[in-house]
Amino acid sequence: MIVRLKWSLSRLAPLSILMGLGGCTALSHGFFNPQGPVAGHERDLFVTVSIVLLFVAGPVLLLTPLFAWHYRLSNRGDAYRPKWNFSWWVEGLIWIPPAGIVIGLAVLLWHWTQIDDPYRRLPGAVPVEVQAIALDWKWVFVYPTLGVASVDRLTIPAGRPVHITLTSGTVMQSMLIPQLAGQIYAMGGMTTELNIQAHRPGRFRGENTQYNGAGFQQQKFDVVAVSPAKYDRWAVAARSGKRTLDAQTWRRLSARSIITHPVEFAHVTPNLFEHIVAATGGMTHSSPKAAR
Repeated sequence: MIVRLKWSLSRLAPLSILMGLGGCTALSHGFFNPQGPVAGHERDLFVTVSIVLLFVAGPVLLLTPLFAWHYRLSNRGDAYRPKWNFSWWVEGLIWIPPAGIVIGLAVLLWHWTQIDDPYRRLPGAVPVEVQAIALDWKWVFVYPTLGVASVDRLTIPAGRPVHITLTSGTVMQSMLIPQLAGQIYAMGGMTTELNIQAHRPGRFRGENTQYNGAGFQQQKFDVVAVSPAKYDRWAVAARSGKRTLDAQTWRRLSARSIITHPVEFAHVTPNLFEHIVAATGGMTHSSPKAAR
């Protein structure tokens, strides 16, 4: 028996280490380690609401086992024999604190919901315009002012707002960049908006959180925040490439597939994003008007 127990513990030890490392990874790459103003607000709001809710759940979690133990069946000397009577003190305790918590949370959430509205432009310099197109199983990012595009990599300048307009070239999907902003849905034939900003240069994880088939777990991308000078150099290098996102390339790209590494295009079909939105409003995505 002892030998079996030791063997089981030896098998569980590596699993517990992996789970611990997974938790550290989730904390370091999640919204508990924000790298932008929106994610920072979301982290602070989550912590505040959690502390407030402890005052609701805490007494229940503490008193329930205490009452159950005190009035257990074997404790015959403390049988519960209530004497029903009206009490203003008890009524006030039941209604006033919960009502105050609900009103306080409502005011708090309303205030921060207005501030962190994904459609609300962030203060600062003129934002970088990006058009994000969700595909199976990849993300296409078009920079309309630069005339370039990238797949599964979003390059942005640190310290400058970024305005992302989203749509889907297939089923409904959802973009999430935990360290920069919350999730926002993308649907075919429709557009949504998201405003983000990175405080410092770095590499942050982005992904699709809406299940969309066999390659769902692979639909991740990198958000690479660089200094303004490096961003300008990246823009020049991206426009000097040879790849073109034309009709033929788009047909291959929009097919259900997983790419092994990010790809950049130096030239993009004009108004590609608008044509995809129009094409997915009532017809299949495989042949958008931009590809004709």
